[in-house]
Amino acid sequence: MLMTLALYLLLGALAGVVAGLFGIGGGLLIVPVLVFSFQLQGMDPAVLTHMAVATSLATIVVTSISSVRAHQRHGAVRWELFRPLAVGILVGAILGVNTAVQLSGGALQIALGLFVLVVAVQMAFNLKPGAGDQKPGKGELGVSGGVIGWASSIFGIGGGTLTVPYLSWRRVSMQQAVATSAACGLPIALMGAMTNIWVGWDKESLPDWSLGYVYLPAFAGIVMTSSLTAPLGAKLAHSLPQAVLKKVFAVFLVAVGMRFIVTNLG
Repeated sequence: MLMTLALYLLLGALAGVVAGLFGIGGGLLIVPVLVFSFQLQGMDPAVLTHMAVATSLATIVVTSISSVRAHQRHGAVRWELFRPLAVGILVGAILGVNTAVQLSGGALQIALGLFVLVVAVQMAFNLKPGAGDQKPGKGELGVSGGVIGWASSIFGIGGGTLTVPYLSWRRVSMQQAVATSAACGLPIALMGAMTNIWVGWDKESLPDWSLGYVYLPAFAGIVMTSSLTAPLGAKLAHSLPQAVLKKVFAVFLVAVGMRFIVTNLG
């Protein structure tokens, strides 16, 4: 158990650095590593991927709070955009969790693999949407929030990889887009985690120390260190060649994505 907890502490530290360095949130690192860790622990393949996603969402609840507070101190959060987005996000997150639980563990891993491959291509080539020709209305924000919440709760992420490009496309400055995306991460993670606890409450084959689909030892280890190392990642972002680091991380994502796909299609 001590070795396992040490692994989760290390994972949290790395996730915090990645989140601070690239501004994409730690879920893209946490979910794949938890999947591999849970496999090594001998967890039931039918539930381990769902547990990795749920546990990642639970950790984001904690880390997003400190992130939002930091952005709010700079007055960068666009709350008038956040509110309609959050309404859609809450509904979308519930639908996303219920979509994920309908998938087998293998199918969910294939979906994760395809998603991280798309993110890897975006990071490697620094693809960004062009600015749109108008500001979003409340209806559009609500629908967009629903899609973001749905996808994010399936993949166990805070939504930054989806929310930031969308808001940038809708003529929101990058600083405000990142800050508002950080605020959106809280309802995504909170509703996603709560729904995963609810739907997984009486699920068979869950290991000890599980709260629904959330695995508490992993949750505790990750949150203990991720919030401490996120500022380090943000500091390193100003001193390291970020373009090169993004390409390196993209290679990691490609390897993870291909492993998920090939293993479950083979």
